[in-house]
Amino acid sequence: MEYSANDIAAANILQYLAYICTALVTFWTYDYICSLHDEWTFLLRSRWSRVKCLYIIARYIPFFLIAADTRLTLTPDENSKACKMLISIYSGFAVISLTCSECFFVLRTYALWSKNRIVLVAMLSTLFAVIVSFIGIWFSAIAKSRYCSTSDISGIPGITGCYRTSSSVQLYLPFILLFVFQLGLVSLTLIRAIQNWQSTRYPLYATLVKHNIFYYACGLLFSALNVLVPVIFPDSPYHSFLEDFEVFVLAILATRMHLRLWHIDNTVHDFDALLFISMSDMSPGA
Repeated sequence: MEYSANDIAAANILQYLAYICTALVTFWTYDYICSLHDEWTFLLRSRWSRVKCLYIIARYIPFFLIAADTRLTLTPDENSKACKMLISIYSGFAVISLTCSECFFVLRTYALWSKNRIVLVAMLSTLFAVIVSFIGIWFSAIAKSRYCSTSDISGIPGITGCYRTSSSVQLYLPFILLFVFQLGLVSLTLIRAIQNWQSTRYPLYATLVKHNIFYYACGLLFSALNVLVPVIFPDSPYHSFLEDFEVFVLAILATRMHLRLWHIDNTVHDFDALLFISMSDMSPGA
């Protein structure tokens, strides 16, 4: 049986997307296994708080993303309507994950600014406006996109999944908003770090600054790629890979850095307690 050039091209795209999905699932699973001991130590030993709840959401929402992405990419005979619905579900989880990741670093920046409520209100108000705009624009882009699924291909065996393409500005406009927000937070971090560089030598403070800068460097890089790739390669079906990768990487960085900060905090407290006991043993009244 002969296949048209368009069918072969679409089949190749679906096959490459399946490989990419498998790689992302492997990447996330490997990271989860590597951090499993530290994570359960944190979950069992730390006290319950809003930040801990935020950690749990940020850490485990990507598992729903993986399930939706696997269903979207590795399931055969999807029609365009089912494809659109799955992408909408996936995008909803992606927005939740991105919001949680950004909230971590809003709170960290708030801590760097000595819990200045004006800074906190400004950051949260901006984040709210960005997320609302992000949701509206992104889901509008999903509604207007073109979809290709296995039902549109003339029976090529072994091909699964579906994908979407779009040349609309709405495809990358949400990431411009995210880029601007991340640029604002990294600027706040740098301003505070410069102001307190000579006066503050605490390990937790230095870790906060380093984590914030590294997180936003990665966030700015991926947000810029999510803007530039659709501009340079309009109608490319591979832009979804960059969107997925940014969501996964930011979730990993946010949760890994929180674990690291918690362990440093515990180490400092344990050292202080040990030092206090040692000094007590050495005192004249002992």
